[in-house]
Amino acid sequence: MNFMENLRQHWRKDLLLQKVVRNSGYLLSSNVFSVIQSILTGRLLGIMGFGIIGTITVFASTFNRLFSFRMNELVVKYYGEFTTKHQLKRASAVIKAAIIAESTSALLSFIICILLAPYAALKLADDPSTAQHFILYSTIILANFITETSTGVLQVNNRFRDQAKINFLSNILTALVIVWAYLTKGGLHEIVTAYMLGKFVIGLGTAIIGFRELNSTLGKDWWKTSFKHLPAVKELFNFAFSTNISSTIIMLVRDNEVLWIAYFLSPLEAGYAKTALAIINLVQMPITPLISTTYPEINHAVTKRDWKIVKSLIKKVTLISGGWTCLSTMGLALFGKWLLLFYGHEFIPAYSPMLLFLIGLGYSNIFFWNRPLLLSLGLPLVPYKISLWCGIAKISLTFLLVPSFGLGFEAMLLSAFFVISITWIVVRGLQEIHNREKADAAGATA
Repeated sequence: MNFMENLRQHWRKDLLLQKVVRNSGYLLSSNVFSVIQSILTGRLLGIMGFGIIGTITVFASTFNRLFSFRMNELVVKYYGEFTTKHQLKRASAVIKAAIIAESTSALLSFIICILLAPYAALKLADDPSTAQHFILYSTIILANFITETSTGVLQVNNRFRDQAKINFLSNILTALVIVWAYLTKGGLHEIVTAYMLGKFVIGLGTAIIGFRELNSTLGKDWWKTSFKHLPAVKELFNFAFSTNISSTIIMLVRDNEVLWIAYFLSPLEAGYAKTALAIINLVQMPITPLISTTYPEINHAVTKRDWKIVKSLIKKVTLISGGWTCLSTMGLALFGKWLLLFYGHEFIPAYSPMLLFLIGLGYSNIFFWNRPLLLSLGLPLVPYKISLWCGIAKISLTFLLVPSFGLGFEAMLLSAFFVISITWIVVRGLQEIHNREKADAAGATA
């Protein structure tokens, strides 16, 4: 009883943790329909069709992220720092440069997707006629031409509720179209359209609210600010390049599982993988918003060199993510096959790869703050190098062994990548905090 009372008292006093959890709750509440969408899509298309829709959506998202330079992270780092210091011209110049870079890369990504669509339809979906669906879904890239920049602005400005509203509207629209397709016995075209419309709402909605926030924070003429107010171009480029490379490695190693499996095995195994990852999303869903809400707070505390707050926040969010991940993992181990029955009996073979994927993805879930910490500390090259070497090893083994050993081996490789690389990054980040805290203490006493 005393323990629970102490816990409640501590919660009431910890305003920063309340803020992080509250903002995460906004984002989480907007994703309540994603599981329903997944189940109805699986039941409508079957396991093969589910694998094909997975390759179509991941294909476009891959090229969009490949050239996006993770502008949300750059914006949180520099826009957040300059607005904290009331250096609004420097903040305006950063945003202007980010918008130009992201919109240009979006156009390039779309062109590449159009050119590669016939090849993707043949090699990934094993069906040349699906090329039109690859092209159709690729239009989301144009609709999300400044989504990452706008998202970074909303994160820094603490507008998570607005983000949640946009995501909620997106999921509602997608779910309604999927339900309509399910009731009218639609097919792949209707499902692709449903997901595409949802992405359009996210892209355009985020851009509109992002511009509104910029006008409020920086003034309506912020876009006229000269680039001479930018930080050193080399510094910005190194940050953007390193975060994009890190993102690319993680994307190729982690987020492209469905594409790798479709390429080396078949749309059937890709369907099992997509189903397994969709079920695991139940574990990740409550924690994913913490990434967006924790990063700006860590960056703010690092900017102020308040190491006590940094360590306290990391410890508390790890306890939250660890507690949830352990409980939900046990739940999936016990009831995973029952959940798969909602998709259909043909989806049951996804249970074994789901458990294997869950080892690494659960570990990533617990220590979700590993990269944001090093980015806030101004060490973007560290996670890049660690992810690079671990990623090379994982992809090499994928080429060599997955065609022979199959889906289960690919799932084990992914989990090994997460456990090794994240442990390495976490240790490096904690060491850096200790060293800087020690140096600040020595400077204060000198």
